[in-house]
Amino acid sequence: MTHSHTLLAASALAVTLAALGCEEKKAPPAPTPAPKEATSAPKPAATVDRALLAAFPALPEKMLPPGGTISDDAVALGKELYFDARLSKNQDISCNSCHQLDTYGVDNKPTSPGHKGQLGGRNSPTVYNAALHGAQFWDGRAKDVEAQALGPILNPVEMAMKDEAAVLAVIRSIPEYVASFKKAFPTDKEPVTYVNLGKAIGAFERTLVTPSRFDKYVAGDDSALTEDERAGLAKFLDVGCNTCHTGAAVGGRDFKKLGQAKPWPTEIKDNGRFDVTKDPADKHLFKVPSLRNIEKTGPYFHDGSVTTLDEAVRLMALHQLGKELSPADVSSIVTFLKSLTGELPKIDKPELPKSTAKTPKADPT
Repeated sequence: MTHSHTLLAASALAVTLAALGCEEKKAPPAPTPAPKEATSAPKPAATVDRALLAAFPALPEKMLPPGGTISDDAVALGKELYFDARLSKNQDISCNSCHQLDTYGVDNKPTSPGHKGQLGGRNSPTVYNAALHGAQFWDGRAKDVEAQALGPILNPVEMAMKDEAAVLAVIRSIPEYVASFKKAFPTDKEPVTYVNLGKAIGAFERTLVTPSRFDKYVAGDDSALTEDERAGLAKFLDVGCNTCHTGAAVGGRDFKKLGQAKPWPTEIKDNGRFDVTKDPADKHLFKVPSLRNIEKTGPYFHDGSVTTLDEAVRLMALHQLGKELSPADVSSIVTFLKSLTGELPKIDKPELPKSTAKTPKADPT
């Protein structure tokens, strides 16, 4: 057999062996690398225009009255009065009943139960940081926390005391209170007055400040907020929420019509500030609430009709600013708002002075 015949035979044998599955094993070819997935460029970190943050001064340690001071004696007296249910007709309701200091200054109810279980017409807002507001109550009928403190005591639906004299009869029947009023108001010829009662409670409320990580951020510490919180703040500013929510309390300064950009989806039965001013232009105007601790102070709005913060943000953007936010934008803003949840001061419930034989009894009628 010639050499060429030998090669032909070997080639034929190889073909035959391959057909029989007996081909000599060879190293498998290297797999073709899968095409790399296109990687998106990293999402740029949200930037916040720090010039806009000048509208949000940090919370003070105490919220002093204009041009004034508050004394430790007045604060101590006010704290006792804040917790004292004897300032109500049935001696079962105190300031702390509706503005509970261990739950961010609210009772988390749409409207609060008062004397004989009667429900008030409006949601009870938080007392924390409230002294920073331009006025008190949803309709602004009290100029400051000192005046606000006196309203519920005589309101027949709330604490239901008959009149100022009935309140002072309780105070004057308790020697420790008489002594405390003299210490708190040493220059007054008659320290035990209804106005001074409001001043004392107001002095205590002016210490109810809740600083949060947002204050550190405003002061220049970028790391105080997470990237997601900074993105939410940027969205908050871009959408225009800061049109109304400004100042150290992030709100509480102005009155705005509910549904000023787009009509409110339900009938507004409450006339709002109109009830105070009788000016038709004030119909359905309400005080812009503070956003401090807003995560903890629901339900929301003057009537407590909205239970979730997400829904509150969506409704405000749509009806106040005329902007329809995506669920992602709403979630982002809520993430920022949660950074406004502050640190509650440690407040131990005081031991109140005891009643005497002269102290009026509870009246459930």
